[in-house]
Amino acid sequence: MRICRFNDNQLGLAIGDEIADVTPVLDQLPAFRWPLPRHDVLIDALPQLRPALLAAAEKAPRFKIADVRLLSPVANPGKLIAAPVNYMAHVEESQQDAGINFGSDVTFIDRYALFLKATSSLVGAGEGVEIHHDDGRRTDHEVELALVIGKTARKVSEAEALDYVAGYTIGLDITIRGTEDRSYRKSLDTFSVLGPWLVTPDELGSPDALGLTIQVNGEPRQNANTRDLIWGVAKLISVASHAYTLHPGDVIFTGTPEGVAPIQRGDVMHAEIENIGAMDVQVR
Repeated sequence: MRICRFNDNQLGLAIGDEIADVTPVLDQLPAFRWPLPRHDVLIDALPQLRPALLAAAEKAPRFKIADVRLLSPVANPGKLIAAPVNYMAHVEESQQDAGINFGSDVTFIDRYALFLKATSSLVGAGEGVEIHHDDGRRTDHEVELALVIGKTARKVSEAEALDYVAGYTIGLDITIRGTEDRSYRKSLDTFSVLGPWLVTPDELGSPDALGLTIQVNGEPRQNANTRDLIWGVAKLISVASHAYTLHPGDVIFTGTPEGVAPIQRGDVMHAEIENIGAMDVQVR
């Protein structure tokens, strides 16, 4: 399945160039009272809702994908977890480009492990990215494979890690360059983009050899493959689960490859990952 949120928090399944509106299935979600759960209740319920979603899609109203506003496929993640400098070629460009490293000693992920991004930074493809600073500071695109946790995970092994994935999506980890901590520079509003939808593991296949690209105004910027991750998807999940209890809906950004570069207001980013799809994101 390719699961999306669109327009006014409607739930859809992407089928070809259309979206089937399966929003009525949300009525099957359990009701909650305060204190609310720490997880995304739809992601938690996906295995049980799958038959109802597929059945509803057969008779559901359809919309052209080009005519809807795509939101983040995950509405309420408890955590956004991200991997720094997880491609060796990106390590090398970060070491060589003062505009990226700002005088810091950049090395690869083994030194840094993981970091957290504010959940308030999360948007979908149709919501766009906002440039916040007018003082000449550089704001960069970073395209990466992102995954969504499907069930509670604590101290899982690499061998079992992929069993905890609800699905995969394209992630944009937007970044202001500077001397501040990563979590600050990468957590501004709109700086975490997910989309265009969530692809379930049975449809995506292995996450370990997926091509990923981004173009800005038609200009190729980043072009790589997840086979070159320093820490692969399974290791990232395992390491994260040894630091934090992972809940359904938690997101892990797996790291960006070489080719990061500035974006400006008016740009259009076209991001694509093999077996997931593509999305256009406006910069404002």
